[in-house]
Amino acid sequence: MKKYHGAYIKNAREIGCLREADRMVANILDAVGDMLKPGVKTRQINELALDMCNDYHVQPAFLGYNGYPFAICTSVNEEVVHGFPSERVVENGDIVSVDMGVVFDGFVGDAARTFPVGEVSAEARTLMRVTEESLYVGIEQAVSGNDVYAIGAAVQAYVEERGLGVVRRFVGHGVGAHMHEKPEVPNFKTGVRGLTLQNGMVIAIEPMVTQGSYEVDILDDGWTAVTRDRKWAAHFEHSVAITPNGPQILSISDRGLNRHTISA
Repeated sequence: MKKYHGAYIKNAREIGCLREADRMVANILDAVGDMLKPGVKTRQINELALDMCNDYHVQPAFLGYNGYPFAICTSVNEEVVHGFPSERVVENGDIVSVDMGVVFDGFVGDAARTFPVGEVSAEARTLMRVTEESLYVGIEQAVSGNDVYAIGAAVQAYVEERGLGVVRRFVGHGVGAHMHEKPEVPNFKTGVRGLTLQNGMVIAIEPMVTQGSYEVDILDDGWTAVTRDRKWAAHFEHSVAITPNGPQILSISDRGLNRHTISA
C-alpha cells in the first residue's frame, strides 16, 4: 500500500482481498436477514455471525476492537449504531440495524444493513428506504478527483429533502489493513474542503438517518448510541473502491447486489 496524504492507496491484490472479506460480510448479512423474524433474540444474530466466521476461517473484525465485546452490532429501533447483542427479543414491527466486519488475509471487510422484522409501519419503511437510497447517492460521488466531502453533502441533501435527519456524531472512513483509516467520510456537508479521492482508495460509506433530531446519546454500556429524541434510526453501509471505471462496491454477497429495503 502507498500513502497519499495519510490515506492508503491499495493495489489490485489488496483490493481483491478486501473484496473477498466484504463478500463474506455480505453473505453473513444475507443470513442475518433470513434469520430475523419476530421472537429471535439479538444474541442469536451474534452466534450466527461467529459460526459463519468459523466456517470461513476468518476473524470477526469487531470482536475486541477497542474493547467491543461482540462479533456484530445489533441496533434496534431508536438505537443508531454499536448496539450490544443480548437476550432482547425482536418483535413484529421492529427494525434492526446490523453492522459486521471480518478480517481476511490481513484486510477488513465492513458493511451494514437495516432489516425489518415482520410487518413494519409505513414510516419505518420510508426511513429504511431513504437511508439505503442515500447510500447509493453518496456512492455516486465516490470518483477519482472528487472531494471526499462531496459524498456527505449529497447524502445530507437527499435525506433532508425527504424530511429526515443525518447523524453527525459518526462518520464513514477509509478501510483496508485497519478497520478505520483515513480519510473520514462524513454523511453531511462540512463547509470545508476535504481530501481528493484517488484511484486505489477504499472507503466505507455509511449514512445513519433518523426520523427526527440528528443528536444522539451514548448509553451506560459506553457503546450503544441512541437518538436523543428516541425516534427511530436506520443505517446502511458499503465498502467501495475508487477505480478508473468509477466506484466499485465490494460488499456484494453471493446472491448479488440487491436493494434490501421494501417499498414505502
